[in-house]
Amino acid sequence: METVQFNEKVPLQDVGNGVSRKLLAYSERLMPVEVHFEKGATGAVHQHEHQQATYVLEGVFEFTKNGIPIIVKKGDSLLFEENEPHGARCLEKGAVLDIFTPYRKDFV
Repeated sequence: METVQFNEKVPLQDVGNGVSRKLLAYSERLMPVEVHFEKGATGAVHQHEHQQATYVLEGVFEFTKNGIPIIVKKGDSLLFEENEPHGARCLEKGAVLDIFTPYRKDFV
């Protein structure tokens, strides 16, 4: 596996409902993913076995964490523990950087 990828060469993958993503790089223990949202797009409430750190690159979002709404904007970050229910709704077109550990096999 290559250890360096150049972001502009990685295509966005449409995952539906106004959400697209690009896998920036990954190893068995770590995976950064850039996720783009159109205004009004949602990431359904879900949970997974991975820890997830989310950093807002641009836009405004309403995340839910264990059912509690949290408004975040550019420069804000969140941490989700393993199997913690979470989701997002995009209030202003934007993008986030999600970092997973271990990597998301279902994304590859």
